[in-house]
Amino acid sequence: MTDLREWIAEVAALGQLVEVRGARCEDEIGPITRLYMARPGNPALLFREIPGYAPDVRILTNVNTSQERVALSLRLPAGLSSQALVERWRDFARGYRPIPHVTATDGPVLTHSLEGDRVDLRRFPAPRWHERDGSDYLGTGSLVVIRDPDSDWINAGCYRVAVHDERTAGLLISPSHHGRTLLERHWRRGQPCPVAVSLGHDPLLYLIGGINVPAGVCEYDVAGAVQGRAVETVRAPVTGLPVPARAEVVLEGFVPPDERREEGPFGEWTGYYAAGRRPQPVIRVKAIHYRPSPIIVGAIPGAPPSDNTYYFSFLTAAEVWNQLELAGVAGVRGVWAHESGGGRMWITIAIEQLYPGHSRQAGLIASQCLAGAYANRWVVVVDEDIDPRDTDAVLWAMCTRVDPREDVTVLTRCLSSALDPMAYPEQEPMYNARVVVDACRPWHRRHTFPPAVTMSPAVQQRILEKFPELFQAITRDGLPPPRVGEDESVPARTGRRPPARPRGRPSAPRQ
Repeated sequence: MTDLREWIAEVAALGQLVEVRGARCEDEIGPITRLYMARPGNPALLFREIPGYAPDVRILTNVNTSQERVALSLRLPAGLSSQALVERWRDFARGYRPIPHVTATDGPVLTHSLEGDRVDLRRFPAPRWHERDGSDYLGTGSLVVIRDPDSDWINAGCYRVAVHDERTAGLLISPSHHGRTLLERHWRRGQPCPVAVSLGHDPLLYLIGGINVPAGVCEYDVAGAVQGRAVETVRAPVTGLPVPARAEVVLEGFVPPDERREEGPFGEWTGYYAAGRRPQPVIRVKAIHYRPSPIIVGAIPGAPPSDNTYYFSFLTAAEVWNQLELAGVAGVRGVWAHESGGGRMWITIAIEQLYPGHSRQAGLIASQCLAGAYANRWVVVVDEDIDPRDTDAVLWAMCTRVDPREDVTVLTRCLSSALDPMAYPEQEPMYNARVVVDACRPWHRRHTFPPAVTMSPAVQQRILEKFPELFQAITRDGLPPPRVGEDESVPARTGRRPPARPRGRPSAPRQ
């Protein structure tokens, strides 16, 4: 798989693509997408024949809102459980070596070009994604490419791009993100920042562009490691920046240091119009390049579940787990970043307690590590008998194993964003407060805590084997494991271990 069109063909072959003809850009594409996003697993949407635009211009939405499509984008096998997907990404993230992107002399994205007075952003559909949005947004699943003026580092991140007029786009990058750091390095020199914006590309690039890639590492090169071969780019003619050779539409331009326009509000991943309408940087667009019959990717955010955050549940969980282990926290048995918090605001860690203070240590580190720090609100630590993905089990532990006097820690002045409706103060810098909940059995009572009403693994296995037809389709990932550790048939210190993880690459790359 090399580009968005091949991805769409594979999704169609899986029966997970619906084509929509004639939906209006200003008030129908967004609501249709929102209704499809309401339940993870619904098909992707390909909008055609959009009124007011060339009949061959298309918009793809609801891209990565199913486990199968997330796995496809990450070049992982179909049919993985959510736990297996987390495990595969953990293994990849711990041992990958970036594969540098290569620059070709030409690519499909340079087939057509509009430059100078011919530049017209209005030729491409920029939906009004939510009813109360204050701007039209061409870039939601976009990739914004910026070069560090002090090195060869290329950052390719997912930042939102509004349309102001035919030659001016808006650009919002939160202060904590690498793209904003690079913008400001250019501005401190008194010069506009060259940028290129890809509006349609392989969804792998969108996923990698949205996660915590370390400073100094190019997202293209991480994507190359995922797919097992270098990402092919071309040099954008005006800015010289590398853009995906098989991108659908690319904008080129410059972000002046001293020009702002009112942008927003926009319904964001927290589910609120939290940032309001404020002056934001602009892109003076100098050129547009595009393929025949271009496809724009719309990754619409909103109240979870949303295309903008669904995949974070898997990737954030894997990253937090790895970073806990790198910090020396042993005994971690599972991590989950709940979709209700946009894959950021609620993180649950399951551990086998090994020493006094172990559970509190795990929660505090998870709340501040690179993958867990941004706009987090809740970190809950549970015993290993609790599946961190099972919301009912986690809430049960919180209800029955937490003493609010002892087990709740509030942290203040933590990293947040203007998109967080509870961030403070109202002006930058944006902080938030967060809670670390120790929902493990108290260490000093671990041998005397009341036994849980559970089913032993032996009884569950016997029932499944005797009555298999009763349980074939109960859940996607299979029956939850029995809660063990206090059952009479299971020693209290034994616990249940997850299956061994495969080592090495997450999978062979798709061809």
